[in-house]
Amino acid sequence: MTLSARWEPFHEFSPMHDRLNRMNRIFREAYSHEGPEEALTTAGFSPLVDVYEDEHTITLKLEVPGIDEKDIDVHIDNNALTVHGERKLEKGEKEENFRRIERRYGSFTRSFMLPSSLDIGQVSAYYDQGVLKISLAKKAEAKPKQIKVNVGGEKTLEAKAADKAA
Repeated sequence: MTLSARWEPFHEFSPMHDRLNRMNRIFREAYSHEGPEEALTTAGFSPLVDVYEDEHTITLKLEVPGIDEKDIDVHIDNNALTVHGERKLEKGEKEENFRRIERRYGSFTRSFMLPSSLDIGQVSAYYDQGVLKISLAKKAEAKPKQIKVNVGGEKTLEAKAADKAA
């Protein structure tokens, strides 16, 4: 028995994106006027996002743990949804006391082009346990419509048309 795997054409771009981000971070750290330690905490990051679509909405879920909801801005302009935020170093912690910093701090901006099938007036955003969930409602005419398939209906119509012609 053979198993077929679903081919994901863009699957290979994710590791490449990670490598480019890592290379960019190393470059910023090496050439930052603030020094490598400061560059570690002030460099921006890009939160991961899942996009889900059903018949009524398109939903985006962004991973933004450790960011206060007042530090997140969501807006739509010219059919582009933009999410901007900032993860700040906690006030009681001093950078010089860190031995290792792996979490990214600083600001981020993610933008998404929206299809014209969305009702921009019906957008909601919820923030819970480090996940920002943005729901965008589809316009009524963009929602799929169920069409009933009649069995044998075409023969009945042809028979009625033939009866009328006779």
